[in-house]
Amino acid sequence: MAEKIYDLFDMCAPDVQEWLKKTDLILVPVGSLEQHGPHCPLGTDSISAWEITKRIARKADVPHTPLIWMGYSPHHMRPPGQGAGTITLRSETYRRLIYDVARSLIHHGFNKIVFVAGHGSLIKVVDDVLRAIRYETGALVLWYMAYAERNVALVKDLCETLEGNPGWHAGEIETSQDMAYKDGVVRMERAKKPSVHGPRWLPESFHKHDGAPTITFGGYDGYIWMPLEHHEYSDDGTVGDPFKASKEKGEKLFERFADYGARIVNELKKVKVEVRNREFVERAW
Repeated sequence: MAEKIYDLFDMCAPDVQEWLKKTDLILVPVGSLEQHGPHCPLGTDSISAWEITKRIARKADVPHTPLIWMGYSPHHMRPPGQGAGTITLRSETYRRLIYDVARSLIHHGFNKIVFVAGHGSLIKVVDDVLRAIRYETGALVLWYMAYAERNVALVKDLCETLEGNPGWHAGEIETSQDMAYKDGVVRMERAKKPSVHGPRWLPESFHKHDGAPTITFGGYDGYIWMPLEHHEYSDDGTVGDPFKASKEKGEKLFERFADYGARIVNELKKVKVEVRNREFVERAW
């Protein structure tokens, strides 16, 4: 018996048609290629999105597209000539990419598009395009933020460093997930303890303690949103403690995010969606 095909990349057209007889929902994994400190691979966010998407697809029995590995990461470029390796799209380029992927899928018959994101900064630039997709077509579009960062409620029992930014850049969670993805991709001999600080060009009264685009002043966080470069507050790119990571923990984290995602998808299957504008046409931006 042939193995069931979930990835659009490996399907033939009749396979897509068979899926559409069973479901009108499809997953789209979205990640990034950006520096993740000295010990984690540049594809860390993409690894997370890809692994979680594949698991959701099998748990909820829905198809998925290939991974969109390029993202919006200008703050991870670092100064020219340093070889950080980050590849970023401009915000407008990324919005057009997401729009065209969704409109293509809607054109073929899917009514529900669930983006599974492994990179937090993507949400900064997609709200208007997700609304455009919904307003223009009537399709259901959802962005599942399958990571922790400041919100560790879903996985806090799996983390040892709740006060030490476990969900942030190359810290406990991401390092664990990379370990679970593939042996050898994490170079722990290069890992360093995090050193997060306020930008040195600001007065010492301004502080940073995680990777959110906010800055602390007067003991309060969340009131000041400031566009910063990652290297301005994290010298080597690590935010969080990678030394608390383990392969076993990474596997549990993947499963936790996937189980939650599958619950979301199974509920969305019950929603009746009427698409009123399905045809893909060249859009004048």
